[in-house]
Amino acid sequence: MKVMRFELPGAPGEVKIGFVDLDGNKVVDAATVLGRMGIRDPLERAVDIIAYNVEKSGALSQGLADLSRYDAPRWGLDEAVFLPAIEAGSLRDFIAFEQHIRTVRNQRGAEVPPAWYQMPVYYKGNYRALLGHDQQLTWPRYSQKMDYELELACIIGKGGIDVPEDEAEGCIGGYAVMNDWSARDIQMEEMSVGLGPGKGKDFATSIGPWVVTPDEFNPRDARMTARINGELWSEGNIGQIHWSFPKMIAHVSMDEDLYPGDILGSGTVGGGCGLELDRWLQPGDVVELEVEGIGVLRNRVVRRE
Repeated sequence: MKVMRFELPGAPGEVKIGFVDLDGNKVVDAATVLGRMGIRDPLERAVDIIAYNVEKSGALSQGLADLSRYDAPRWGLDEAVFLPAIEAGSLRDFIAFEQHIRTVRNQRGAEVPPAWYQMPVYYKGNYRALLGHDQQLTWPRYSQKMDYELELACIIGKGGIDVPEDEAEGCIGGYAVMNDWSARDIQMEEMSVGLGPGKGKDFATSIGPWVVTPDEFNPRDARMTARINGELWSEGNIGQIHWSFPKMIAHVSMDEDLYPGDILGSGTVGGGCGLELDRWLQPGDVVELEVEGIGVLRNRVVRRE
């Protein structure tokens, strides 16, 4: 099951939820389909649908395997104005790939801190500044070095506290592609103080193009790529991750509640950002991040005048 949030041209502000039929290159109205299935629960948001599917042990996604059998409004994906894939209540972004942290630390002549091997470490991002597929990324005026980060996002579908690692997969509602945009110059300055990132990250994070439920995605083996203006810059695999999402969930939920809609970012796959490559984005660049089994998350970078 692929769930997306979108608007239609001419109706801005009227948020719709749909199920994606890639075979027909369509998005099907979720409210109508759920009614046809006899589901009376008020599932008005994407997060409600994801949480309901987890509660029903994936029965909803199984029932949507063939969307063509439902008589419901549908639109071409090229007609839809994409929105951020989920109504998030929090955003935690980890640094879970050893190659990435080792490379960026080596650039500063530093070793990987021992604590990185002891626990999955994260920062809290700005969940109110999410962007969707094909939405414009506005380069902040205070930065001269703009970067992308190729990541996978895990969406929590079932909340909990003190979740054991061996039960954590049951909390996962789905996955999406994530771009943790970074203003590298100010990020490095503020983090030299020992806090942050703040202004280096909080202006935007892209997530989408939709949420894919766990029955349709393998989080242990999926190719990840980044293309800038059609040129391949980065390539990796989610299987290279050191700290798995179940380990992240177990760590975050220690004496702390998780909620449906919470986003856990994987952090950058090795080689998955311009900082590691010493290549920087330019105004007008089109950044396409792709995760095999999910799809492409695309944004154009524009410079604020």
